[in-house]
Amino acid sequence: MSTSFYAPDFAAPVSPPWSADQDETLRCVHIRQETHDVKTFVLAANGPRNFRYLPGQFITLELEIGDQKINRCYTLSSTPTRPDLVSITVKRVPGGVVSNWLHDNVRVGMELGAMGPSGEFSCFKAPAQRYLFLSGGSGVTPLMSMTRALHDLGSDADIVFVHCARTPADVLFPEELTMMARNMAKLRLAMVCEQHTPGSAYAGHLGRLDAARLAHIAPDFLQRDVYTCGPAPFMGAVRGLLSGAGFEMQRYREESFSFESLSPQEVAESDNTDSSNVGTTPSFNIQLQKMGKAFTCPTDQTILKSAIAAGIRLPSSCSSGACGTCKTKKISGQVEMKHAGGIRQREIDQGWFLPCCSKPLSDIVMER
Repeated sequence: MSTSFYAPDFAAPVSPPWSADQDETLRCVHIRQETHDVKTFVLAANGPRNFRYLPGQFITLELEIGDQKINRCYTLSSTPTRPDLVSITVKRVPGGVVSNWLHDNVRVGMELGAMGPSGEFSCFKAPAQRYLFLSGGSGVTPLMSMTRALHDLGSDADIVFVHCARTPADVLFPEELTMMARNMAKLRLAMVCEQHTPGSAYAGHLGRLDAARLAHIAPDFLQRDVYTCGPAPFMGAVRGLLSGAGFEMQRYREESFSFESLSPQEVAESDNTDSSNVGTTPSFNIQLQKMGKAFTCPTDQTILKSAIAAGIRLPSSCSSGACGTCKTKKISGQVEMKHAGGIRQREIDQGWFLPCCSKPLSDIVMER
């Protein structure tokens, strides 16, 4: 019986870099079942490509599910030190449209639309002497990417890596993390599980991460640069823990993609623009051509937030210009757009924009 696998041509010249403006699909070449509800999807370009990105960055998948086109951001759990492939590690979210579709439908050989990589969450953007990595559940992925890269580069970085999970059966990448810790003298690991798994040999911390437990694991955590990723309640608890301990929060960085359960109201609330002075700032008229609706938008507010305030529901997820879900064709008018990688330059040149991160500079007519 023959075995098929992805085999890059090691004798070939260096592959050209992946470009989201030219390369629009990734092909699944391998699937790993990490835990009972987490899979890693290993992806390759259709031609030889060199994936260049910062460890901790994400890609945006552009998927057609049913009769809907849906965008979702997933952090790359892979490392750019192994540039021929990228991987995403996805937890099945109960009721989650995209995560369940990926788990149930993606097979080796299937192609997925993709954009990116994008994002600012990377210890490589702000190198420090000492790090504290705090992950909750599948939020381990960007921190895993950073650690894999540091390991491959022979780094002597001083890292305390604390991974929190519901049970020992939910811990991700335990064997690989242990292997990297053996090779990196200054990488120390700690697992914290809320409850035990019957029959498990797990002998780590039980309960939830709190100030006392963190001080026991990393007595010098106040002197470390902190990188956190996980569910919103987890990151909220970490922020409270650190600020309560007197941590300098300018050395705190976090990343989270919780699009599966994001509601339009939460999108509006997540937009940090101040709407208290709406009546005192200039406004422009926003027309939705196909829907036959219109609303006004102040110049200091995003078009998405004004739409929601007017009772108009537009597709949206991240509210920060990262995922591309709200991408819309602009028929006329000008906007100030500050996106985070959720749209290609050629799409901008063709008149597309992201209402979630765009403020009007004139009256706008949208195709939607």
